[in-house]
Amino acid sequence: MRGCCASAMRHLPYFCRGEVVKGFGRGSRELGVPTANFSEQVVEKFPSDIPTGIYYGWACVGNGDVHKMVLSIGWNPFYKNIKKSVETHIINTFKEDFYGEILSIVIIGYIRSEKNFNSLETLISAIREDIEEAKRQLDLPEHLKLKDSFFHLSEGKIVNH
Repeated sequence: MRGCCASAMRHLPYFCRGEVVKGFGRGSRELGVPTANFSEQVVEKFPSDIPTGIYYGWACVGNGDVHKMVLSIGWNPFYKNIKKSVETHIINTFKEDFYGEILSIVIIGYIRSEKNFNSLETLISAIREDIEEAKRQLDLPEHLKLKDSFFHLSEGKIVNH
C-alpha cells in the first residue's frame, strides 16, 4: 500500500455513532443517492489525519438491520464545500427519512481519494461505481464477519462519538 491508501487503512476499522442531521439536500434530489449526514460535532471527532475519500463498511439506523454502506469523507470539490462532511449512503431502500435517528457505522475499507468532476453526470457515474465496488468488497468473508461483530456487541464495547 502506498500514500493515501496506507494512511486510510491505518485508521480502519473505524467505529462511529451519531445523530442523523439534514445535509445539503443534494443526495436524493440531484444525485439519486440519498445520504445520512453526521453533525459537524461528530465530523470534527474523526481523526484529523484520516484521508478524504470514499470508504465502505456497515451501517445501522437505530436498532434496525445492518446494511452495506459507502461513505464520503471530505469537502465534495464538485460542490466546493467550505466544511468537511461525512455522508453515508446506506445500500438499502428506506420508506422515509430518518433525521434525528442514531446512525452507527463501521468503516472497514477505502475505495479511492476524493476528486473533482467535470460534470454532474461523471460524478453520478463515479458514485455508482463506488457503490458497486462497496457491494463487492462487503461480500468478502473477512468483511462479512465485521458486520456482526460491531453491531451485536454489548453497549460498553462500542465506541460512541
